[in-house]
Amino acid sequence: MRLLVIDDSRAVRLVLSKFLGELGIESAQAGDGLEALEAFEGDLDFDGALVDWDMPRMNGLEFVQAIRERSEFDGKKLIMVTAQTSMGNVVEAINAGANDYLMKPLTKEMLEEKLRLVGLID
Repeated sequence: MRLLVIDDSRAVRLVLSKFLGELGIESAQAGDGLEALEAFEGDLDFDGALVDWDMPRMNGLEFVQAIRERSEFDGKKLIMVTAQTSMGNVVEAINAGANDYLMKPLTKEMLEEKLRLVGLID
């Protein structure tokens, strides 16, 4: 299991990567959607990504849309992990192709439950 943690906050990336490590999941990090897209293109072994919404260059919603437009990424699980809490944002992310949505702040247990719900862990 390998996930990409995408967030413009280094601190958030470190916390999420720590949580994933404690759950036995390997992770890599990207600081924005463009960096993440390059990472996905260079390494098809990612099972999915945790995606922040508000980032420079390419935001999380644009990243999700870009991934869902390309068949080589079919089956990749994408979870929005963001402070965007409006129901409209949740609907927009799911309609764009996110598998689920997790609102910040979060706990390791909340992340674990979402990973279980989308089928990334048992």
